[in-house]
Amino acid sequence: MKNILVLGGTGFVGATLCEHLARHGWAITLATRKRSNARHVQHLPTLTVVEVDVHDEAALNRVVAGHTAVVNLIAILHGTPEAFAYVHVELPKKLARACQVHGIQQCVHISALGVQDQQPDAAPSHYLRSKGRGEAVLRGAACASGMDLTVLRPSVIFGANDQFLNLFARLQRVFPIMPLAGAQARFQPVWVVDAANAVVRSLELSVRPDAVGYPVRTVELCGPDVFTLKELVQLSARLSGVCGGRGRPVIALPMWIGRIQALVMEWAPGGPLMSRDNLDSMRVDNVATPGVPGLEALGIKPTSVQAIAALYLKRA
Repeated sequence: MKNILVLGGTGFVGATLCEHLARHGWAITLATRKRSNARHVQHLPTLTVVEVDVHDEAALNRVVAGHTAVVNLIAILHGTPEAFAYVHVELPKKLARACQVHGIQQCVHISALGVQDQQPDAAPSHYLRSKGRGEAVLRGAACASGMDLTVLRPSVIFGANDQFLNLFARLQRVFPIMPLAGAQARFQPVWVVDAANAVVRSLELSVRPDAVGYPVRTVELCGPDVFTLKELVQLSARLSGVCGGRGRPVIALPMWIGRIQALVMEWAPGGPLMSRDNLDSMRVDNVATPGVPGLEALGIKPTSVQAIAALYLKRA
C-alpha cells in the first residue's frame, strides 16, 4: 500500500483530501500538533494520527521517515512578516531537507494563485512573497534530488465548511449594509473537492523523466467562472436567501478607507476577518494565468460555484 504523510490535514482542505486519499487506497499519516484536532477524520480506515510539532526539525525528520510521498497544506492567511516566513518559508526548508535525507519520491505543495515565478519578492503582499519563497525552496530541492514535485496554486476555495461564502452570508444576516474593500478584485473560486482530487491526481502521476514538467510541475486550481468580490458577496446572499435573495446593499470602499477598516479588524478577537496584507494580495487578480496548466491538465472538469454553493448555503 502506498503511504503518505499529510501536513495540515485537519483543516478545511486537508480533511477533504484525507477522505479522498483513503478512498484511493493510500495509507495516511496525519501529522498534527494536537490529536484532538483530527477527531473529525480519525475514523478513516487507513489513517494514523501522529501528534508532532512539524516546525521542530528533528521531529519532522522522524515523521517523514518511511513514507513515499508528502503533501504540505500548512499555511496562514494573517500574521506578521516573521510569522509568514516561519510558516511558508522555514517549514518548506525543513521539509526539503527531510525529504532529501529520507529519499521521498513525491511531494505535493499547496501554494497560492498570484505567486510570481521569476521574482517572488515582487508580489504585493507578505503572504504572496513568502509563498513564492517557499515554492523556490522546494523547487531547488526537487531539481537537486530528482524528487517529483507538484506545486498547486489554488484560487479562493469554496465548499460546505468554507470560511468564505459562508462568512459573507452570515455577515449579511446580521448587518444592514456590507461595506467592502477591494470590491472589484477578481477571483476564480475552486471547489474543495476539485482541489483534493488535484492532489490525488498529482500523486498518481508516474515518477519518470519523460513526465510532463518532471521533476517539477505547477498547476493552477481555478473554477470555470470569474467573479469580482462584490459579485461573490451578492451571490452568497442570493443562494442563502438573505432578504429573499436580494442581500444587503454592498458599499464599495475606497482603498484608503478599506485599509483603516482592515487595521481595525486585525485587532478583532478570534482572528481578523480581513487584514491589510489581504488587501495587498487583492491587488493581483486571483484568476488563471494564460498558458499555465489548470485542473483540466489533471483530467478534472472544474465545478461551478453555483452548482455546489446553492446546496450548502441554503441549508446553512
